Amino acid sequence: MINTIIFDLGNVLINWDPKLLYNKLFDSEEKTNHFLEHICTLTWNEEQDAGRSLEAGTKALIEQYPQHKTEIEAYYGRWEEMLNGPIEGTVEIFKKLKATGKYKFYALTNWSAELFPIALREFNFLNWFDGIVVSGDEGIRKPEAAFFQILFDRYQVNPADAVFIDDNLRNVEAARKLGIESIRFTSAEELRESLKEYEVTID
Repeated sequence: MINTIIFDLGNVLINWDPKLLYNKLFDSEEKTNHFLEHICTLTWNEEQDAGRSLEAGTKALIEQYPQHKTEIEAYYGRWEEMLNGPIEGTVEIFKKLKATGKYKFYALTNWSAELFPIALREFNFLNWFDGIVVSGDEGIRKPEAAFFQILFDRYQVNPADAVFIDDNLRNVEAARKLGIESIRFTSAEELRESLKEYEVTID
């Protein structure tokens, strides 16, 4: 019986896309894609999500690509421009589930500790969670099993009673290996239908 719902945040509840910024900095989508695929990569960003300081991460990359100093510094200097508001459909599902009083809600997010306070300020629904575990605070990130275990231990969550929602298949598969029913997020509409499979109903 599901009594706990664990949300990822980025691109599940919050729209986040570096292209929103870099399409302003480059004059073609091809240049934006190349920069984000080969220089300011998601893998590099995850080092900061795992606890490396923004300053150290930025410095390390500039040493590798000094010709892109300005663009690299913009990644965190103008990071808020990568946010494009809440994913309204998911927030509505969260709101309705919260109103049932049947579930505990937690967030398990790969997010820089230095940047997460911005999200807390911008998105009031983050206050609806019973607990939030931020990778940058813990020095470890998804898909590491130990990161999930932090949430289980801190909030006495039984994996067998939980469902986990994440847009990253890597993280979903990691959660399943730990015995958590998991849903790969693609849209709010599909999420609503997927939750029904676990007898988590909204209406």
